[in-house]
Amino acid sequence: MKIPGRAKLSRLISGFKGKKILVIGDLMVDDYIWGDVGRISPEAPIPVIEVKREESKPGGAANVMLNLIELGAKVSAAGVVGNDANAYKLLKYMKSRGIATQAVIEDRKRPTTVKTRVIAHQQQVVRIDKEKKIPLSASVIDRLVAAAVKAAKRADAVIFSDYNKGVLMWQTVEAVTAAAAGKIITVDPKPANIKIFRNITLITPNKKEAAEAAGIKILEEADIKRAASALKAMINAEAVLITRGEEGMTLYDGESIRTIPTLAREVYDVTGAGDTVISAATLALAAGGSFIEAAALANIAAGISVREVGVVTVSPVQLKKELPQ
Repeated sequence: MKIPGRAKLSRLISGFKGKKILVIGDLMVDDYIWGDVGRISPEAPIPVIEVKREESKPGGAANVMLNLIELGAKVSAAGVVGNDANAYKLLKYMKSRGIATQAVIEDRKRPTTVKTRVIAHQQQVVRIDKEKKIPLSASVIDRLVAAAVKAAKRADAVIFSDYNKGVLMWQTVEAVTAAAAGKIITVDPKPANIKIFRNITLITPNKKEAAEAAGIKILEEADIKRAASALKAMINAEAVLITRGEEGMTLYDGESIRTIPTLAREVYDVTGAGDTVISAATLALAAGGSFIEAAALANIAAGISVREVGVVTVSPVQLKKELPQ
């Protein structure tokens, strides 16, 4: 694989603007409670957090959408929310950022998923999840499929953002994949669901997910290729990009394998880094880039995102600033 040049990567970043991307997956709300720890509770050996501020942001697949918007794309959302205040808050925020929500379906039996992170002194102290992972009803699935297929036909690329909350079922994935045939289709998967994603362009598991999905323990470098090869064959993907934290990323396209060293100089929080990776990689492919160019830009974007605490989006200006000389 040829090393991407700065000029080509810069042109690809400029090509992100206006690309139409459908993101389908598990929508949720990320709540953050920021505070300081000054003492230990007399009731139990736990820290007492003195709350300084609170904020809410779109999470899960919705965070992928925010990454894409920040990078210049036009985004359509497909997924399921509850009939509750969190759904109203989430949809209002998404619409305010220009995200099309016509393919977001309400399910009165499932509350909107909320993840609450408590952060003190730049470190996560605890995370609280509020969710109800009951199966979608046949009527909800039918409505979701119809709306998502319609959106997929208008899109330049499709991202399946899987958080294993029950939204991405084989019926939906199969229908959307068929509607998007010939287009860029990328997946950020959970191992339990990986076999439902077939005939796609790129899959972006992390090292742990790749090992679990492939059934291969990754203990040394040779195991990475074995796992990537197994995943590629399992779902008929054109390429596999395995994110490896401080070890960088490994790209396998069936012919060659290449590991790109991490560019993160400081790592404060990896929350949402996978969302940043698939957003940048998908836009690079939609803009006409090769797999190695998409991986290179995703690696740079991830390096930027992990420097700050909390979920962080990356702009084209930031990406271009970080391009190798």
